[in-house]
Amino acid sequence: MKYSGIGGQAVIEGVMMKNGDEYATAVRKPDGEIEIKKDTYIGMGQKVKLFSLPFIRGVFSFVDSMVLGMRSLTFSASFFEDDEEESEPSKFEKFLDRVFGEKLEKALMAVVMVFSVILAVGIFMVLPLFIANIFRRFIQSQTIMAILEGVIRILIFIAYIKIVSRMEDIRRTFMYHGAEHKCINCLEHGMELTVENVRNSSKEHKRCGTSFLLIVMIISILFFMVVRVDTIWLRAVSRIVLIPVIAGVSYEFLRIAGRSDSALVNLLSRPGMWMQGLTTKEPDDSMIEIGIASVEAVMDWRAFLEKNFSEK
Repeated sequence: MKYSGIGGQAVIEGVMMKNGDEYATAVRKPDGEIEIKKDTYIGMGQKVKLFSLPFIRGVFSFVDSMVLGMRSLTFSASFFEDDEEESEPSKFEKFLDRVFGEKLEKALMAVVMVFSVILAVGIFMVLPLFIANIFRRFIQSQTIMAILEGVIRILIFIAYIKIVSRMEDIRRTFMYHGAEHKCINCLEHGMELTVENVRNSSKEHKRCGTSFLLIVMIISILFFMVVRVDTIWLRAVSRIVLIPVIAGVSYEFLRIAGRSDSALVNLLSRPGMWMQGLTTKEPDDSMIEIGIASVEAVMDWRAFLEKNFSEK
């Protein structure tokens, strides 16, 4: 395996791929045509040197991925909006338009991201603490309580994925997620980017965001074994305050895993790869074509293969 530097995300009926500062979103429109939007994005770590330091860069890399993900999702969703005439804007919509003007879309995007983060922290970090606290009267060991809380956190995550995957749009997005991984694996294992080669590649990848979330949950268990406070409210605060630290450590592990093919790293990466079975599905050939189109928009993959796999 050779690290390619390319990463991506599944969107509505499409795939976004990023390579360096360039990213491209390829979408299969309702008429069957492929629409590609290419743009640049300068990450926070490049704008502020402090944000690129180890154990700090992980948090800002996560913010960058959320911003870029929202941009790509907004672009892909624009092809599937209702074609009917829009109704008269409400008074509230007119008020927002007057206040924010052309910046309304960015403002709404910021609100959605903030709300999403708050909701995720509440569901996946704070809620497991309160559920685990029910058993505190029976369990005296802080270590066992930390493990129990972590197990509950993972079970909530699995239940959430299982529930949302029942939606047809989410199932198709998971298939595009598989196409994204297969394209990257195809390249990083020295094969030409053809539909057949991509189809035969793995749909699991060590640098996946799903793996990152599982790593966060596992590392949080280790942290909360050590961090011990008396009241449940202080414990809840500690779960929130330590999120950047846990995310920073998790990012560094994921970064190493994505660049290493050692037996130890592969072994430690297996739980995250197993979890990807929930968020990646086998794509059809039309989805693979979308993945290939998005890669070709941001990367000369033939030059990459020539440089890293010339012996083949």
